[in-house]
Amino acid sequence: MSATVLNPAYSVAMLDWLACAVAGAEEPAARAARGLDGGLAERIAAAGTAGHVLDFDDTYLPGLAHLSAPTAPVALLLGAEREASVGEALAAYAAGFEATGGLSAANHPAIRERGWHPTAVCGVAGAAVAAARLLELDREATEAAVRLALLRAGGLQGAFGSDGKALQVGQAAAAGTTAAQLAAAGAGAGAEVVTGFEQAFGARWPADLLDRADGEAAVVENWIKAYPCCLQTHSAIEAADRVRAQRGVPDGTIVAVVHPVSRLTAFRDDVRDGLEAKFSIPYLVAYTLLYGPPDVASFRSVDPDARVLAERVAVRTDPGLLESEALIELGGTVLARVGAALGSPEQPMGRAALRSKVHSLAGERLDGVLDDPRRPVAEVIEAAGLR
Repeated sequence: MSATVLNPAYSVAMLDWLACAVAGAEEPAARAARGLDGGLAERIAAAGTAGHVLDFDDTYLPGLAHLSAPTAPVALLLGAEREASVGEALAAYAAGFEATGGLSAANHPAIRERGWHPTAVCGVAGAAVAAARLLELDREATEAAVRLALLRAGGLQGAFGSDGKALQVGQAAAAGTTAAQLAAAGAGAGAEVVTGFEQAFGARWPADLLDRADGEAAVVENWIKAYPCCLQTHSAIEAADRVRAQRGVPDGTIVAVVHPVSRLTAFRDDVRDGLEAKFSIPYLVAYTLLYGPPDVASFRSVDPDARVLAERVAVRTDPGLLESEALIELGGTVLARVGAALGSPEQPMGRAALRSKVHSLAGERLDGVLDDPRRPVAEVIEAAGLR
């Protein structure tokens, strides 16, 4: 297996995911997953859960899916078992990343509108592609691996705001790995599986999906999140922060205007705990008006004052907005508008901001871990504390 020259954006996204996994390792869902006895698949599921549970990991807006979440744990943990280098693991990760991106973008937003979680549903195929690269499967066996992975596709949007969201992504990563191992052992599944996938999920299967795995269409449109909550709340958060800076907390009914996809995804209003709060536009607008944008600690519990203020925050949808866009209105007057929040391709995080994010989540333990492509990827796992 040979490493290839990759867009450095893959290393940025991988490092971001690693930092999220370090910080998420002691969250209840990650601890539960890690407590299960088992082999490689269970370890990948646990790592995948840890990396996604904070909802701080990178996100691809054209498919509204987290592309690292189901593929990074496969590249790292299966890569370590295969004695792969950092460069080889990153190449496998990039292929899985792009496959997940291609499938999710081809089905956005229809698959979400049917109640499915695109990261998990599409990520199982991407995980299989990443694993197939590490197992050095040929094209035919890789196609078999993806079809076998589709037999385990699943994940519900209804899990958003609960442990289930991260767990189903970890399980998708594990299922894709197992599918590739089965294909390596000679198992297969016919093209009818793809037809069945389309029928079951109301999905469209891109005929060139494996070719897309060798491109970099998704990584150039990837977001590195600035806030540890649903991406579709980020512009509303920044709009609220502008209002806070200009005039504090307004009187009367505060209206957050967002694209319908944002409301579909961040569907919660009143919230009972921090996980639910990550998916509530009213709560996050209220929190930001009171305190500024949230960080990881902001979701340890629900702030009572923000919860009360959220009762005065209404959400209105406007299909004429960009999916990344949000406005704050008062009495029909626009107080603030954000087209794309920090971390987007339009407003990317600078090197210093990314370093600050990684250090806030993982300290200095990840400094330089991906810099040498010849380094054994097992050493990256050790540095991150994954197992």
